[in-house]
Amino acid sequence: MLRFFLLFLVILGGLFALELTPPGQAFVTPWTATLARLSVNLITLFDSHVIAYGNVIQSQSNGFGIAIEAGCNAVEACIVLIAAMLAFPASWRHKLLGLAIGILAVQGVNIIRVISLFYLGQWRTDVFEFAHLYLWQALIMLDVLVVWLIWVRAMPARPVVPHGA
Repeated sequence: MLRFFLLFLVILGGLFALELTPPGQAFVTPWTATLARLSVNLITLFDSHVIAYGNVIQSQSNGFGIAIEAGCNAVEACIVLIAAMLAFPASWRHKLLGLAIGILAVQGVNIIRVISLFYLGQWRTDVFEFAHLYLWQALIMLDVLVVWLIWVRAMPARPVVPHGA
């Protein structure tokens, strides 16, 4: 357990440091714009008066817009998930499969978050602030925890080796 925790902290620190470097930002900035476009693609299924430019989603009907900034793109949540999965003793095959499915799950919930905040900001600014600063922050991290726990639970059983063998 101590090995897992220390390895988790080292990987977490390394990935957060990498995220802040120019090569890390060269990934994060386009990802954030992609997240805005993906969100708008889903929104336009029901509301054709919404556009994305860069990291901004904006209603053409009323001019309201939100900018997806660092901390709102779920990159940090994915970093926590990646560090937890990489630090946990499992096969590389299981880790890679868990990372692929887990990152998709976290980003999927984040798209729901972005879309809900876009509409909350238009309809109820008082609720928007609470949902943005507290509710969705907790739900995204809860999503990371649940994804990780499901992944650990799905771990293939290891054969039990007797002590004297």
